[in-house]
Formats: sequence, structure tokens, C-alpha cells
Amino acid sequence: MNKEKRKQLLKISWELRSQVEASYLNNPAKKGDSECLEKQRILLADMALHLLQTSIHPDEIQLDKLCNNLHAILTITDQFLPEAELKKAAVKLYES
Repeated sequence: MNKEKRKQLLKISWELRSQVEASYLNNPAKKGDSECLEKQRILLADMALHLLQTSIHPDEIQLDKLCNNLHAILTITDQFLPEAELKKAAVKLYES
């Protein structure tokens, strides 16, 4: 993928992130509410967009950002897939 295509995708991703973040902020759910999982799904989408932006940035990939993106995704996803023990994987990202 050339730099111009990466820049185009980054522009689109910022527009998407703006919409996703607005949805998250406008969701009144609190921890324990029945809507809390829906809010977490929105947060997961936001973190996926962060990962996309880190991955396709035209410059060299920033490994600290990549690690942070993956940590957030694993942590949020753990509540949807508790048997996968994703929190353990998230902790391992910072062990080295």
C-alpha cells in the first residue's frame, strides 16, 4: 500500500473514530447497566480504529502504540470471551 492510499485511509478512519467516539460519549450506560455491554462494544470499535491507524500510518510503526492498542483490545474483549483468558495475554504485552 502506497503512502497516498495510507493517508486516504487514515482520513476516513478519523471520520469514523469521530462518529464512534460520539456514540460512546452519548451512551449513558454505567457499569452494571444492561446497556453497558453495548457501550463496551462501541469502545472496542474505537480501539480497533486506533489499531488501524497505528498499523497503516505512513511512517514506521510505533511499537509502543501497537502494544497499547492491542492491550486495550484484549482487555475489552476479555469480557466477551472470558474463557480465552485475554487479560493474561494483555499483561504479557508489557512483560518484556
